[in-house]
Amino acid sequence: MPKSPYKIVFMGTPQFAVPYLKSLITDKDFKVEAVLTRPDKPAGRKQVMTPPPVKIIAKENTIEILQPEKLKENKEIITSLKIINPDLVVVVAYGQIIPQEILDIPKIGNINVHPSLLPKYRGASPIQNAILNQEKITGLTIMLMDEKMDHGPILAQKEIILDSAETNESLHQAMSDKSSTDFFIKTLKQFVNGDLKPQAQDHSQATYCRLISKEEARINWHDLAENISAKIRGFYPWPLAWTTLHNKRMKLFPPIEIIETTKKPGEIFSFNKKMAIACQDQSIILSTLQLEGKNRVLAANFLLGNKKIVGSNFDGD
Repeated sequence: MPKSPYKIVFMGTPQFAVPYLKSLITDKDFKVEAVLTRPDKPAGRKQVMTPPPVKIIAKENTIEILQPEKLKENKEIITSLKIINPDLVVVVAYGQIIPQEILDIPKIGNINVHPSLLPKYRGASPIQNAILNQEKITGLTIMLMDEKMDHGPILAQKEIILDSAETNESLHQAMSDKSSTDFFIKTLKQFVNGDLKPQAQDHSQATYCRLISKEEARINWHDLAENISAKIRGFYPWPLAWTTLHNKRMKLFPPIEIIETTKKPGEIFSFNKKMAIACQDQSIILSTLQLEGKNRVLAANFLLGNKKIVGSNFDGD
């Protein structure tokens, strides 16, 4: 077993991965030799080429940056990683399947941080699905990687209690806060010191979640109010829950309040001067919304300026 500082290749892309990278950079027992992240891509209305958040941190810390379009059969990347000769590869929301030829490179192993309590919610959208399915508990899994997706043995897990107010954004933040990164570093040290025995997952209990599409975020007002609330929270800040009004798309934002009413599903009405919409069983009060071509506004102000919509229904739902 090599002695610290252990040489690390970090693979990650979005903001979620940044605190984990920082925790490795600032810990004397680890040395991040290189960062693999996705290529820069256009962002915003002007489509300006923008680096991934992980790249920005790597650059600030003068860490070697590799941005391959693909990993499979990429001889250049394989050669670069073999030259680095890492003790560990750490993967946090990289965004690509890691091929076996890369998994074979590190001397100690490949560590993945997965935002669910595996074997539940393997795949691309575990945080969103925990909210959409109104789970009471979710959490983080630190695991060893193998050639299958989210399939490897578990090193440690950290539970997070949900209170039915989380959004995709807030739960992402909770899963990458200091308590989460401290848990990750502690687990990593226990593993390299030989103090943790990896535990195989119960694969018969595995569930899977795929990439989220914009069409999935459309609201069906004949659904239960709690399910609609979960959609609005689970799809914030992307792809954003939406409906249509007068054939124009309207985006809906959290927070959402659920109230007891008896109205026709999809019906728009005023409740204590707030904008409310009936669902199958109850109704929800909107906080903010954005009509196609307009700015985001308070729903109460939108209702005040569009009083004629009271009593009408959202189109096609």
